[in-house]
Amino acid sequence: AMALCLKQVFNKDKTFRPRKKFEPGTQRFELYKKAQASLKSGLDLKAVVQLPPGESINDWIAVHVVDFFNRINLIYGTMSEYCTERSCPIMSGGLKYEYRWQDDSKYKKPTKLSAPQYMCMLMDWIEMLINNEDIFPTRIGVPFPKQFQQVCTKILTRLFRVFVHVYIHHFDSIINMGAEAHVNTCYKHFYYFIREFSLIDHRELEPLKEMTERICH
Repeated sequence: AMALCLKQVFNKDKTFRPRKKFEPGTQRFELYKKAQASLKSGLDLKAVVQLPPGESINDWIAVHVVDFFNRINLIYGTMSEYCTERSCPIMSGGLKYEYRWQDDSKYKKPTKLSAPQYMCMLMDWIEMLINNEDIFPTRIGVPFPKQFQQVCTKILTRLFRVFVHVYIHHFDSIINMGAEAHVNTCYKHFYYFIREFSLIDHRELEPLKEMTERICH
């Protein structure tokens, strides 16, 4: 069912396409293949996220940030018809958590947006960053910028909010689509990764704390 949903999303809406590919033959493509192979082999997800011996931590983080972006983008894409201006006028995670949008161009102050508006701004903002060669260099020998991990923390923190919104407000839709196992696996992979490298402040993880304790042992 999930594969069918993803196929429909690809056909229905070109915005939910994977946004960045790794060039075959590059070191990062090899690293991406290694990460995917570990994932598919059914290894313990906690082991899968660990940095392979001899690899650069920034390369490893870059590969995962792009991959998580693509996966979460697709998950939200399958949900998007249930997440509307009417159903979700505020980007929130339950009654206690509200997320406002801020960037360096249009929204210089934290601004209330509907969930669909927030998601749209978020995906465009991440796409712009990961396709920026000064931040995510793809050429061999070009170093990562000093602030690279800070940028990744910001990206991953905001991607976590997509999980918060989808789990808290659209969980029924996930179940009805038969996508629960797929979304849970993606969440666990994401969670173990950000914990392994301490990439998100633990306070940001609060909204899903109970669920996380239940599914991430």
